[in-house]
Amino acid sequence: MADEQLLSIANEIQLVRGVEKEILDLSDKLKKFRNVLDDADKKQFEEKSVKDWLQRLEETSHEMEDVLEEWSYAILQHNVECHECPPQHKVCFFIPSSCLCFVEAVVRRDIAKKIRNLRSGVDEILNEKDVHSFVISQPKYDPNWRVQSTSLIESGEVRGRDHDRDILVSKLATDYNGSHEKGLGYRILSIVGGGGLGKTTLAQLVYNDSRVIEYFDFRIWICVSTPFDVAAIAKGIIKSINGQSSPETPQLDDLLKDLICSISRKKVLLVLDDVWNEQEEKWKPLENALKCGGASTRILVTTRKVKVIGIMGTKDEDMHHPELLSEEDCWLLLRRSALVGTSQDEFEYFEKIGKDIAKKCNGLPLAAKTLGSLLRFKNTIQEWENVLKSEMWGLEEAGKALFPHFLLSYNELSPMLKRCFSYCAFFRKKQAIEAGQVIRCWMALGYLGSDNMEVKGRECLEDLAMRSLFQDLKRDDHTKEIKLCKMHDIVHDFAQFLRKSDRVEAPGMRRRTCQVCDPFLVSRVKEYRSLFWDKETPPNLCDCLVNLRVLALTWTMNRQEMEKLIHLRELSIGNTKLSKEDLATICKLYFLQTLNLGFCYIKEIPWEIGNLVKLRFLDLTWNEELKELPESICSLVELQTLLLIYSSLKEIPREIGNLVQLRHLNLSANRKLTNFPESMCSLVELRTLNIHGCCVLRGLPEGIHRLKNLKHLLVAQTEVSRRFPRALAELSGLCTLNMFHGGSGCNKLGLLKKLNRLTGSLILRINIKNSHWKELVEDAREAELGFKTHLQNLYLYFSTLDENEWSSPLSVDVLEALEPNHNLKHLEITEYKGWRLPYWISSPLNLVRQIDIHFCRQLLSLPPMGQLPFLEKLHMLFLNELKVVGREWLGLMGVRRGDIQSSSSSSSSSSSSSLVVAFPKLKELTFSEFPKWEEWEDITAEEEECTAVEIMPSLTRLHITDCGALKKLPHRLLRKACSLQDVFVI
Repeated sequence: MADEQLLSIANEIQLVRGVEKEILDLSDKLKKFRNVLDDADKKQFEEKSVKDWLQRLEETSHEMEDVLEEWSYAILQHNVECHECPPQHKVCFFIPSSCLCFVEAVVRRDIAKKIRNLRSGVDEILNEKDVHSFVISQPKYDPNWRVQSTSLIESGEVRGRDHDRDILVSKLATDYNGSHEKGLGYRILSIVGGGGLGKTTLAQLVYNDSRVIEYFDFRIWICVSTPFDVAAIAKGIIKSINGQSSPETPQLDDLLKDLICSISRKKVLLVLDDVWNEQEEKWKPLENALKCGGASTRILVTTRKVKVIGIMGTKDEDMHHPELLSEEDCWLLLRRSALVGTSQDEFEYFEKIGKDIAKKCNGLPLAAKTLGSLLRFKNTIQEWENVLKSEMWGLEEAGKALFPHFLLSYNELSPMLKRCFSYCAFFRKKQAIEAGQVIRCWMALGYLGSDNMEVKGRECLEDLAMRSLFQDLKRDDHTKEIKLCKMHDIVHDFAQFLRKSDRVEAPGMRRRTCQVCDPFLVSRVKEYRSLFWDKETPPNLCDCLVNLRVLALTWTMNRQEMEKLIHLRELSIGNTKLSKEDLATICKLYFLQTLNLGFCYIKEIPWEIGNLVKLRFLDLTWNEELKELPESICSLVELQTLLLIYSSLKEIPREIGNLVQLRHLNLSANRKLTNFPESMCSLVELRTLNIHGCCVLRGLPEGIHRLKNLKHLLVAQTEVSRRFPRALAELSGLCTLNMFHGGSGCNKLGLLKKLNRLTGSLILRINIKNSHWKELVEDAREAELGFKTHLQNLYLYFSTLDENEWSSPLSVDVLEALEPNHNLKHLEITEYKGWRLPYWISSPLNLVRQIDIHFCRQLLSLPPMGQLPFLEKLHMLFLNELKVVGREWLGLMGVRRGDIQSSSSSSSSSSSSSLVVAFPKLKELTFSEFPKWEEWEDITAEEEECTAVEIMPSLTRLHITDCGALKKLPHRLLRKACSLQDVFVI
């Protein structure tokens, strides 16, 4: 009997070893066929058999991955439970012979049979490849379906584009002060947006506008599409101007010279419709010729790719994103096609439901026209209701008309981008997609490979946004990375269409039938391998759902069911109480990359957390009773992000330096945390350290200078901001430092000298002692704020223990020495007690948009802020000693009477050029708590008669409160008050 058992075990081991070789062979075959998958992906929209083949291949690939993971998991589980060796840093699908004996025979037998069954199915699928004649191809634009656009348009059929048209016409048909200097009029405007937005239609409206026709000598329309053929474009321009084609010439150089001659001394409008070219070397020769040709060459480009307009040199102010149409305009477009020739009675019969259908268009003109054409042949309310209830991708005729516009962008994507884009259909319509979350989902599903996944994910997100496949982008103030984005509803429909399948089970695959689970739920899990469950009752996770890679729950679930989810890469559980036993179960999911346990009332993290060796993201936010972390957490050598916001930690594990990949550590609002271990200085990959609100934290380790990659250090509301180690000055790559205490008894301001990459906001709190004035002035100069060219917002707060200590004349010198760079956008000065403000604050070189002056109680006058060219908001509070707002505040002191008389007698063009404007961009003005303010100096009568002076032309909001001594307002301001949107004077 013993011999028979040994023989059976030997056969099973041989079975596994044999299948291992077969799997390796199959993996090689799959790699060889990857190059044809892009071609197959394109053909699936034309040939259903190709789509079925792709779906079967994908399903089988998932089956293979699942089975191989089950085998690796069995080995890992045995190692962990027997404590013979820790989980390996990297899990390998190759099965070492020495490990076979560690796994139970029944597990080996089941897995080996699954692998053997898969092989026949895979062979059959791969043998079908040649039937479809796939070719190795690179992603490229396919314009075969695209009809060339023309300049012709019936303007009466266009709705909701008057405002867009007028903006573009005003920029195109405008002289530059009568100057004819060569090249001065060359200008490129771009219309940018996704498919179906009406970019070409808008360009046609502009092209045919009477103001444009009158302004330009020649108007030229060229549909570019792809490839970007410089010679063809040049010939088209020459033919439009000369009436005949340029003689055939083998040299592009000769052709471009002819182009220059053709447009020289002429006002030319060139419309380049549907540009896709991203290669600067193709654009540059044409650009140089157009620039050389004439002073008044204007170019209007339509494209769906932001990168294109960057290459062509469009300035930000000349980039135009057409507005989405209103629901009313969509209805007007839709009804023109849908209800043509109907009677008034019929019109009223369909109007209400028709307006509801128009809402499905979500502002896209193409969708309105397409649905209108579809409804034209539907004559009953029931048929219209069916259209209203259907998703756009479920309407076959609508899909055929709409989706080719999106396929143009989709077919240009790499296979990685295609998978990432289509996955986004998993999110709900109108949902704000959090960038970090979607990137982690892509990682969990294996879309981003295995190296530099976060970097690839960011690049994918930016690429999709630049192609207008995402909208409503919100970026981080500091890093400028995308934080949130959305998909247009019809783009979402397109992504759903890409994922739509009528799956056929591949031969040899296990059939998945379930009498318990919701069929829709099963389908979603199959398509996306993801599940977001926000219902109060937990889902039933039977065997048909165990291949999940991403799972988000708002409630806990049965631990036995959780144990089945061995393939999980991302698990999020929130707003529920997790027991220690729940956490122990989670710690058996060895393939987890992302674990989010925020708001889970966790008091203790089990030692087994160290088993999750593939974990890259761990969020333990808002577990307020969590007082310590086990040292085993320091074995998570792949961990990159650790969030411990609002916990009760008193200390950090001593060996935290072992987390060699850690990049983001957020400990904000840990009010009991007292210090850091010295090993923290070994976190050489650390990018972000957030200790905001750690109010008893004593300081940072002296070795902080070793954190050469540290970019963002947030220390507000901590003692750290008062006691930085000198090593801080060596972190020249630091981009964010939100608070810094300097001056007497605090840090030296000179520590900031080398931190010239600071961006975003900086709060400087400056402490003063009378005996240290000269030293403080020199220290302020050492900070060299003027070299911090990326700083956007600067808040200067001054404080002193003794009110009399600010009587020194050197108080002004301190603020003079803190002069920031001209690029600053927002400046706030609080509790400054000098008698005047520094001269730099009113320099016309400043780009500042907002200035706040608060509690500066000793100020006696205001500088000439009226000459700040971009100032939009000026708020001043509690200026206790100020009595007069003088005329110099307007910045008009340099305007002499002779200048005014001269300008009034000159031509209209020169009068416009010598017009003096005080506060040209100011929109909001606030004076509050000026108890001694008696006079607001007005401009003189001579200036009143002159048209050369204009004051606050953009003002919309004026607030004057608690200024009881003020006798009257300037008459210019009084006249303007009636036209302001918001006036409050009390």
